[in-house]
Amino acid sequence: MLAYEPINVAIASSMNTIDALTKNLKLVDKAIEKNVRGLNEVEYTILNSIPGIDPVFAAGIISEIGSAKFFPDNNALAKYAGLTWRKTQSGNYEVDTTRMTKTGNRYLRYYLIEAISHVKQEIPEYQDFYAKKYNEVSKTQHKRALALTARKFVRLVFGLLHHNQLYIKDKGVNLTE
Repeated sequence: MLAYEPINVAIASSMNTIDALTKNLKLVDKAIEKNVRGLNEVEYTILNSIPGIDPVFAAGIISEIGSAKFFPDNNALAKYAGLTWRKTQSGNYEVDTTRMTKTGNRYLRYYLIEAISHVKQEIPEYQDFYAKKYNEVSKTQHKRALALTARKFVRLVFGLLHHNQLYIKDKGVNLTE
């Protein structure tokens, strides 16, 4: 009977700690959202319109990109994020498996890959693309599929930001009109 009391105290203490951390996390998320809205509200709103993108991912992507206007196309943005693959060839021979360059902004790459893991749960097109890429190989399936899906996601992010459009299933809405 005496052993139950310390266990109950430990569990109650852990629950109180979890509640306090959850409240602090909400405060930090609100502060991040407020700061990013003040810096670039249009791009923040555009990224938040994508299902699965929360304020922290939107803030992280915007803070690392700056503005989509700095990049001539989505390939330049992907290269900046380090979501490109090396060409390994000799003569007519080309290697089947190539490594991601990982040269670029590692924080932007992190935000894009983490964001796509949430977006693919909300948008069936990305879930299907992820599943297709996952089933193509037998090694490092998850990492490869996430990276390739994130590369596809860069095209969406760049297109929406470049054209000032909100994400709406099957069409976009221009924010400058």
